[in-house]
Amino acid sequence: MRDRPGVEPPGPWLQPLPTEETLSNGVRLLRMHLPGQEVISARLMVPVTLADEERVHEGVSVMMARLLDEGAGDLDAEAFAAALERHGAALGASAVEGGLSVDLDVPVRHLSGALRLMADAVGRPTFPEEEVRRVLRNRLAEIDYETASAPHRAGRELIATLWDPASRAARPAAGTPSTIGALTRSAIVERHAALAAAGGALVIAGDLQGIDVREAVEGSVGEWTGSGPAAAEPAAALPRLDGPTVVVVDRPGSVQSELAIGAPAPGRADPSWAAYPVMAYLLGGSPGARIDAVLREDKGYTYGIRAAMRPRAIGGSFAVTGSVRTEVTAEALDLLRGILADTVNGFSRAELATGVDFITRATPGRWATADVIADELSALTLERLPMDFPSLTLRAMRRLAPDQVTEAAAAVASSVCSTVIVGDADAIIDDVRALGIGEVHVVTD
Repeated sequence: MRDRPGVEPPGPWLQPLPTEETLSNGVRLLRMHLPGQEVISARLMVPVTLADEERVHEGVSVMMARLLDEGAGDLDAEAFAAALERHGAALGASAVEGGLSVDLDVPVRHLSGALRLMADAVGRPTFPEEEVRRVLRNRLAEIDYETASAPHRAGRELIATLWDPASRAARPAAGTPSTIGALTRSAIVERHAALAAAGGALVIAGDLQGIDVREAVEGSVGEWTGSGPAAAEPAAALPRLDGPTVVVVDRPGSVQSELAIGAPAPGRADPSWAAYPVMAYLLGGSPGARIDAVLREDKGYTYGIRAAMRPRAIGGSFAVTGSVRTEVTAEALDLLRGILADTVNGFSRAELATGVDFITRATPGRWATADVIADELSALTLERLPMDFPSLTLRAMRRLAPDQVTEAAAAVASSVCSTVIVGDADAIIDDVRALGIGEVHVVTD
């Protein structure tokens, strides 16, 4: 036992990098060979800018995405679902600012067939009238649920008060009752016709040993010739300029208040980005972070409040969210804002080390499966970032000094412009106004 070797610190993580080439239709192909990963994950990213949706039809991109697998090519909705099932495949799609994502997961032996279904979904969807009506009805029911859910309702109000009303970022990506109610099949077909293959990217991750990926892709997605106009480059959301805003969404009789505080912040392309995730982790990324140390462990006001960065295609935001008991709403909010303001006093090297260690040592574990790797790589294409961005960021985090994290915290603390409370207005309004943190508006659903 005396000869047992000691435990050495882990070496630096080497991020796997894909091989790259361009298909004949202009789509960028990124291949990641992962031995032993017998379920292949494919992610097709198509440039989309939500900001160019007609105001009356906002949400059309998300609805179009949800309908891509509801009948495509020569197959109706039921036959298309059966074809996916025969291949053991799962296919879905979504749209965010900057890109439409079509996601496919399939056993390796069925890759070619499933890719042809993916190509039909993105290139030849049929948009049956009955499926359009069903998806739109489901979205209206989803909005009702979001309105009833305090966290969702707070999130909706947060973006509405954080960003300039003229900015698309101030309104839900999936639309509102009025815009969904105005949508028709022809509007969805028109939105699909505007898609362009050029500028898109296809990620294929999994065990690719013995597979001619180029041949499989060229015979499927490579044949898609979407020829709409090139999508406009995403633009940074414009923040509100009318000063700090406090909104109370009235929920009479609520025993809890849902809190959401937001501020504009840099996106992942910013040169100082590495400091921001570390700062968010130290403030509210774990039960031992500064916020929970006070509001949960010391005061017992909450089960947990979290801080996080929310990057967009360009730029992003910083948000603190969580719930507290109704009777301590104002005090908890005051303490929370005090914790944010106190960051100007800095972070110790020991505190910084805990955040850097957690993030840098946990990140490699997130790259363990094909689906997560495909998601990560497709997100990098969406944000126009280099493929080695994760490695570069971790390297920058390891070199961070406390003052860099302090500067990041001070930047978001000084630009807080939106505070949302979903709770019983009669029970909390006077105490919230007494804090003097901004003009208080009460809204009802």
